[in-house]
Amino acid sequence: MLGPMATHSSDPTAPLWRAAQVFRLLSCVYALGFQVAVNSDLRRPVLGWVLFAVLIGWSAACAVAYLRGFGRRPAWVIAEIVVVVLLMGSNTVVASEHWAAENQTWPTTLWASNPTISAAIQCGPAGGMATGLVVMATNFAVKDYFSLNLGHNATIIIELAIGMAIGMAAQTARRAHEELQRAAQLSAALEERERLSREVHDGAIQVLALVAKRGHEIGGATAELAELASEQERALRRWVTSAGVDGDEDRATVDVRSLLRRRESDRVSVSLPGTPVPLRRWVAGELDAAVSNVLDNVRAHAGPDARAFVLLEDLGDSVAVSVRDDGVGIAAGRLQEAAREGRLGVSKSIVGRMASLGGTAHLHSAPGEGTEWELCVPRRDGRDG
Repeated sequence: MLGPMATHSSDPTAPLWRAAQVFRLLSCVYALGFQVAVNSDLRRPVLGWVLFAVLIGWSAACAVAYLRGFGRRPAWVIAEIVVVVLLMGSNTVVASEHWAAENQTWPTTLWASNPTISAAIQCGPAGGMATGLVVMATNFAVKDYFSLNLGHNATIIIELAIGMAIGMAAQTARRAHEELQRAAQLSAALEERERLSREVHDGAIQVLALVAKRGHEIGGATAELAELASEQERALRRWVTSAGVDGDEDRATVDVRSLLRRRESDRVSVSLPGTPVPLRRWVAGELDAAVSNVLDNVRAHAGPDARAFVLLEDLGDSVAVSVRDDGVGIAAGRLQEAAREGRLGVSKSIVGRMASLGGTAHLHSAPGEGTEWELCVPRRDGRDG
């Protein structure tokens, strides 16, 4: 259901653009009434009507451009600002200095607010407020004085408020649209995964299960093949049932559970909390790499039948991972001997990784009692999430 909604290529700010053109129409009607009322007082009334015709023509062009979409770009908004500033500046030609100082700036500050609205929708609060300041600066230049008597004239506050409010509304609309698209993409990915899961279950998993069953029944040399088929069947089942879609790929944090879950196998058991364990993405990646190094050591040195057990704990201000195996263990002094021989794999890959994160790595082992690594990384400013 989300797919068709989010794949529609409409501009999320389109409703704001439509509302802005309604305001433009009303401001033109107001400007017309103002023109009729003051035209006889202008120094050049005929030129006033000519410029008013330009105003109407430009307003119509802007309305069409913004409604159809081809004008929703910075260049058009800048052109609108320039035209409005020039028309406001024409006061020095069509009206006397006394008239300009005592009356509303032609062709009304209401109509001159249109570029403030357009810039706010296109560029956000900063662009809208900056345009409002440009409009008001032009207004003060035409009147040839600067006054911040807000009790007498609060137009500058109104311009800034319009730019900020409409700009924030446009930003919110864009963010909501991005979230909807992200949700639609995640939904589509989940649907595709479910489809693949059904195909895998109906095909490869059933075939592997049959091979494993028949191999065990036949016995002999085929038993080994049956065991391999059984392992692959279980691996595929884990893949099918795991939550393999990461909806936070573009975010700064990642759920550590999603990384450690991939380490699970027939010889590796993973125990995870029921709630997300967020860490900064690069920190989580380094922690996962350290766990991978520990598991590599288990496979290489713990013995052919050794199993590993991974436990993830969220401690609030830190995240801890324990990796324990039931293998042959490490003899006392073995690591120091390896260091003297120049084989520093454990020190550099595990201890070094954790130290670079500001964390710790503690090893506990004894011959015949297995090995346990305790990896702990701190969270910066409490929780990374």
